[in-house]
Amino acid sequence: MKRSAPLTTALLTLSLLSSASAAPVKVVFWHSMEGVKDVVAGYARDFNATQDLYDVVPASVGNYRETPAKLQAAIKAGNPPTLFQAEFTYFNKLVGDGQLVNLDKYEAGLDGGLVKDFYPAVWKAGEVGGVRYGLPWNVSTPVLFYNAGALRQAGASVPKTWTELEATANRIRAGRRPLLTIADAWTFEALVSTRGGHLVVNGKPDFDSAVAVDALEQLARMVRNDSAQARTLGEAVGAAFDFARGQNLMVAASIANWTDFQKIPFVELGAAQFPCEKVCTVPIGGANLGIVKGASAQEQAGALAFWKFLMEPARLADWVKNTAYVTPRKSVQASLEGYYAKNPYRKAAYDQMDDTTPRPTAPDYYVWQRYLEDAIHKASTGQMTAQAALQEAQRRASQ
Repeated sequence: MKRSAPLTTALLTLSLLSSASAAPVKVVFWHSMEGVKDVVAGYARDFNATQDLYDVVPASVGNYRETPAKLQAAIKAGNPPTLFQAEFTYFNKLVGDGQLVNLDKYEAGLDGGLVKDFYPAVWKAGEVGGVRYGLPWNVSTPVLFYNAGALRQAGASVPKTWTELEATANRIRAGRRPLLTIADAWTFEALVSTRGGHLVVNGKPDFDSAVAVDALEQLARMVRNDSAQARTLGEAVGAAFDFARGQNLMVAASIANWTDFQKIPFVELGAAQFPCEKVCTVPIGGANLGIVKGASAQEQAGALAFWKFLMEPARLADWVKNTAYVTPRKSVQASLEGYYAKNPYRKAAYDQMDDTTPRPTAPDYYVWQRYLEDAIHKASTGQMTAQAALQEAQRRASQ
């Protein structure tokens, strides 16, 4: 018996609807991990293969300083990603601008053991005003990279405090400038923190405090005495060349730069904990994963499921080995003991994790840090005194 046309059409329609409903929800994930984008793509493929509800599509869209403009353009055009890797200071600005989803309801559903397993500063970094907007992934700390062979030849120990570092640099300079100092807000935050100070107090800039002035004056003094060389973040190529030829022997930078530093020829690379002064503490670096406003409930659920996948211990251990980042979960360290035994310098960053603090959470700090970096550069290159430069940065941030 032939089926009637209406019945055939109805069955076809139901079939199409069934197929459409079975299609996985697309979760677009924008990140800044260009150097390990294949690793990230592999994680997405593995996740997609474990289930058929979601299809995570990762895309490397530039470094931390390039992605904000791209994200804002996508938001304006109405096609932002679902999941976005936001560097900590930009993350706070996104929250302040109301562009990220409140994740409190998702946090409430997380296993308590998982939450307690995160380092406190790492988990706290995803909160603004007591509300959860971010989820941890890539975490770093600033460390002291050094030319181990050159220090050994000079009979110098790795300095443990900034006072020791200045004395060591003065003693071994001999025609070179042992410390490479970068006009970078994050490492300057760390320098101020070791002196017991803060650059942001109660949400307001405190750039010209006595502690901050003292910290910047030390860097400027070392440059004046030819025991340090001042560079900006944009002079990475020149800085790498000077490090390779032994002109600079020490530099404070993110442990995530380990893979890049390893590529520098003629250098026996070492890494130690960031030097202390009055206290031993450093601000964490890295980024949070945030869900961009406008994502559907299904897209949000898919983003959270993928994040949980990334947080699985074996995957985090693999992430550490591939990237030089530090795991955000304390329990993962046990599985990395053998790895760190073979890579002892990499352990320097892990050893600092119990003494970490979040970066400033004021939304405007994302902009203020540019003023701070201008001040560091001006004072380090002798254009202004440390106090005058920081007072200028304070005025600009307070406007």
